[in-house]
Amino acid sequence: MSARRLWIIACAVGMAVSLAACGQVSQPTSLLNNGVYVDAGPVTYQLQVSRELNPFAAEDRQYLTGLPAGTTNIGANELWYGVFLWAKNQTGNEQSTASRFQIVDSSGNRYNPVHLDSSVNEYAWTQQTLGPSGVEPGPSTTAALGPTQGGLVLFRLPTAVYSNRPLTLEIFAPGGGTGQISLDL
Repeated sequence: MSARRLWIIACAVGMAVSLAACGQVSQPTSLLNNGVYVDAGPVTYQLQVSRELNPFAAEDRQYLTGLPAGTTNIGANELWYGVFLWAKNQTGNEQSTASRFQIVDSSGNRYNPVHLDSSVNEYAWTQQTLGPSGVEPGPSTTAALGPTQGGLVLFRLPTAVYSNRPLTLEIFAPGGGTGQISLDL
């Protein structure tokens, strides 16, 4: 093989490798969104999993306990949507995790979570004060050891959100700052 041909092949391979990274984003809008880290204030959050919950499935029923009194069943045009988060305090000081979240669809509609009673639902996300390197959910909790390995932020959404994708989870830090994670639905 001539030196010129070898040089052309090497350049082509180098260019292909360089171009392969183009367009990569830190917040993918596909199934690759699970595992993305974002900062909201001084706390780092990771989306463990997000998905529609089926109230008739054995696994999902446990996530839907502790709903507020008077909560009605979802209608034909609604769905339960669970966002399971993990958080870590990366600082050397105590920090509080977020207690305020919203989902925003591509039309600008905003959806607030349904408050779950954490004394009944061991998966429910609750604002915590974390020491340095502390994590939520705690390492020996049901939420951390369960199949999702995250604390549940539950949303009641209209099925119309399927037409208004992508969805974005906004995480509002207690002292200011917002993190955003693209959700797959």
